Amino acid sequence: MVTAAMVKELRERTGVGMMDCKKALVECNGDMEKAIDELRTKGLAKAAKKAGRIASEGLVTSYIHGGGRIGVLVEVNCETDFVAKNGDFKQLAYDIAMQIAASNPEYISREEVPEEAIQREKEVLKAQALEEGKPEKVIEKMVEGRIDKYYKERCLLEQAFIKDTDKTVQELIHEQVARMGENITVRRFARYEVGEGIEKEKTDFAAEVMSQLK
Repeated sequence: MVTAAMVKELRERTGVGMMDCKKALVECNGDMEKAIDELRTKGLAKAAKKAGRIASEGLVTSYIHGGGRIGVLVEVNCETDFVAKNGDFKQLAYDIAMQIAASNPEYISREEVPEEAIQREKEVLKAQALEEGKPEKVIEKMVEGRIDKYYKERCLLEQAFIKDTDKTVQELIHEQVARMGENITVRRFARYEVGEGIEKEKTDFAAEVMSQLK
């Protein structure tokens, strides 16, 4: 069984984010050393060491979908102008813009989610669990699990990457950090959708975006 203490230890030893540490431990059946090797293999440990370095270069990339129905602007930063001009970096920025168009995140990371929003969501989830007749002793775990789902749906870095759903957007970025040798961050984004806020028939934009890749 993977415990919070094990996740904390792995994070302290590698500098990798909590979610990636938990995932590695689960995949390695709680074996700490194997989990460290797993993170190193994926380049996550190497990427974490670069995370504190200033990334002030980069570019602003756009993605327009559906003949102008959805438009995205995203700023992706790196450390040097040299990497900013690299084709792989430009592709990464474009893929992130496409991700935003398809998955419509509200935040970049869970750290950006206001505490009041999380507390409100927890109250709603707890009320739902009680309404479903769940026993009190399991409700807290259920709520925490659903809050994790909340983050994965609304936070860009925790979303499954639309081109490869076996990895998150954060893991995609970490792979490029390990490859390019520079810290890479998503600083900000804006997403515009024609008729946004006006009641209309819903469309599966993620499926439409993916269809254009075929």
